[in-house]
Amino acid sequence: MPSSEPPSGTDDFAARDIVGVVADWQTYKNLLYLFLAFLLGFLYMMVVTFGLAFGAILSVFLIGIGILVVTVALCRVLARFERWLANALLAVDLEPAADVDTSATGVWAKSKAYLDAASTWRGTGFLLLKFWIGIVGLILVALFVSSLSVLTAPLRYPLEVEFVTINDEPIAWTIDSLPEAILAVPIGLVVAIVLLHIVNAFAYVCGRIAEALLGETATSAGSKSTTTSSESPGTGTELPVDSWTTTDSEGTTESKAEAVTEPMSDDDSSTDPTDDDRQW
Repeated sequence: MPSSEPPSGTDDFAARDIVGVVADWQTYKNLLYLFLAFLLGFLYMMVVTFGLAFGAILSVFLIGIGILVVTVALCRVLARFERWLANALLAVDLEPAADVDTSATGVWAKSKAYLDAASTWRGTGFLLLKFWIGIVGLILVALFVSSLSVLTAPLRYPLEVEFVTINDEPIAWTIDSLPEAILAVPIGLVVAIVLLHIVNAFAYVCGRIAEALLGETATSAGSKSTTTSSESPGTGTELPVDSWTTTDSEGTTESKAEAVTEPMSDDDSSTDPTDDDRQW
């Protein structure tokens, strides 16, 4: 009778899966990415918004066209930096999107090629979205720092740990005794581990957004090139495989299959010469 006990090591695996986030180097890379997201997102919002707004307002003059061109070019440079940052800190491997016409010559033709490229506007959209990503990231980082303050309370009490402020009223915890400080340690540990899991989950979402807006993954780019190189013109049309089953004198069943290739012909009414032989 099979045993109903769980396999050995299941509990250890679950514990490592929950607590192992603390020792995972990728977790702290995700924290750094979210911490930088607010600062960079605020900068991107100012540059893109003011550049496009002033360029559109002054577009009746020659200087407005120049501002728009410079803003779009700067957006491509910043999107390239964001792609490098995502590759360095997030668990992604992005390649530049190959959608710019490199055969264009001249300033006007090259400018038009970059304006026609979808990657230009996807990258601009990511730069504008980075500000809102940064707001969420800043909140998560601030809560994690507060959980560390609670975790280290026995070394620092008395202290007041402020979590958030709602309607100018801070939500805080005042720790002014040793028993209360000791109680704060497991609470701070649990909150910190939960926040690290949330940070990793949100960083995963950021990585998928980066894949969608900043370029192509190395895997998808390689698969596209492989598919393109493997395509070659054929000399005929392959028909569905004919299969049948035979049984010998010993009762052994054997399956057979035959693939028929129909040669290309200018006359569409031509028939397969083997059709009569295969209708048995």
